[in-house]
Amino acid sequence: MKKIVLILVALAVVAGGYFTLPKFEWKAPQIKLSPDSEVLALKPIEIEVTEQGTGLESLTVTLSSFGTEHTLVNEKYDQPVLQKKVTVATSKLTGIKEGPAVLRVSARDRSLWRFFRGNQTVIEKNLTIDVTPPTLELLADDPYVNFGGVGVVAYKPSADTVRSGVQIGKYFFPGHKGQTRDPGTYLVFFAHPYDVAEGEKAILIATDKAGNTRQMSLAYTLKDVRYKKSTIAITDEFIQSKVAPLVTDVAIRQKSPKEIFVAVNRALRKDNDDKIRSIGQKSAAKMLWSGAFSQLTNSKVEANFADARTYIYQGEEIDKAYHLGFDLSVTKRYPVEASNSGVVVFSGDLGIYGNTVIIDHGLALTTLYGHLSSIDVKEGEPVKQKQIIGRSGETGLAVGDHLHFGVYLNGVAVLPLEWWDEKWIRDNVTPKLDGTAAEAVEEPKTSPKTARKRRR
Repeated sequence: MKKIVLILVALAVVAGGYFTLPKFEWKAPQIKLSPDSEVLALKPIEIEVTEQGTGLESLTVTLSSFGTEHTLVNEKYDQPVLQKKVTVATSKLTGIKEGPAVLRVSARDRSLWRFFRGNQTVIEKNLTIDVTPPTLELLADDPYVNFGGVGVVAYKPSADTVRSGVQIGKYFFPGHKGQTRDPGTYLVFFAHPYDVAEGEKAILIATDKAGNTRQMSLAYTLKDVRYKKSTIAITDEFIQSKVAPLVTDVAIRQKSPKEIFVAVNRALRKDNDDKIRSIGQKSAAKMLWSGAFSQLTNSKVEANFADARTYIYQGEEIDKAYHLGFDLSVTKRYPVEASNSGVVVFSGDLGIYGNTVIIDHGLALTTLYGHLSSIDVKEGEPVKQKQIIGRSGETGLAVGDHLHFGVYLNGVAVLPLEWWDEKWIRDNVTPKLDGTAAEAVEEPKTSPKTARKRRR
């Protein structure tokens, strides 16, 4: 009987421990701030509290500023809470001024640990309340921009600006400091890209460390550049000789000619263009070029920029693509020259573009030379205008020996023609560099009739 009693007592102790011990868990609640910033601005801070044991018993959030403590959250929970999210937004705060502040978050769980007081987590974060956006002064802009071409803007943001530039559609073009006589002036080359609607607005943006943003719409007349549309017939021989060799995926090689072409023209083209964009976004923060760019000596344009191509195979439309450059031809294996001074940032095979050289000219401007039969420069090598960098060829998706020449701004393809134009450089770029563009930009006075023609 004693043994039975001892066993029953032991079972009772085990059972009691099984149900009681979890109430003595010692894991404290976890607190996460997102974003974990040192500044509280117009963008709210989200506080997330998680509890993996007995659940939350209470949560308190306070904000102290200029000697006054403001209670933002003070909650006690009758039932265990395993997760709680709280948003701290300046738009919901009253009586709080800009300046230093302390955010305090205290979370306690329902554990019986620590003599029934439970586990508590407290964080205190020193913040600066800042809801004032940077100032932004437009110094010089362009009244006209070619559709698919480039505009240049000079502006001066306030000293607290950490990011600035021009946004249009899905594209952002960063501004660069220290390019003009005035060290406080920024210069930004921006495009109205070929694939952005004519009515889309270009916006000059300045953002401070707190995330506060000042915006200013740029007003310019968009000059209507007409781009060609062409239809190209694709043959089995072309797919076999030019397209299939570019496929590295064994499974795709086993597919039909049509599927092979689409895989290369769509997926590989996108991969190549993504790489070009990535390279262009790492451009030097200073100008490496001067004057007008050079067209390949003795060359003529065989295919135009932003040519919208439709591909036909056995009478069926199978794909579409833009031709993002000029095709320039002279003779076979013709010496290819650097169009302006810069630094080689890519040298090698680039899929549909074949053997390719990309030169960085600084301030997000790069040029691309594709389909080369040979390459005479390597990555990191500085080059001068008219220096031979390779020879023309028909590598990649080229039909016949020629040079594919492309101009990119922050990785976005732009109209090459204006960069060959010395007058365009003199009228649009030089005045901003030497500060002679204008002392200030005023809203142009236009008649109602002229205003209707203005596009943004």
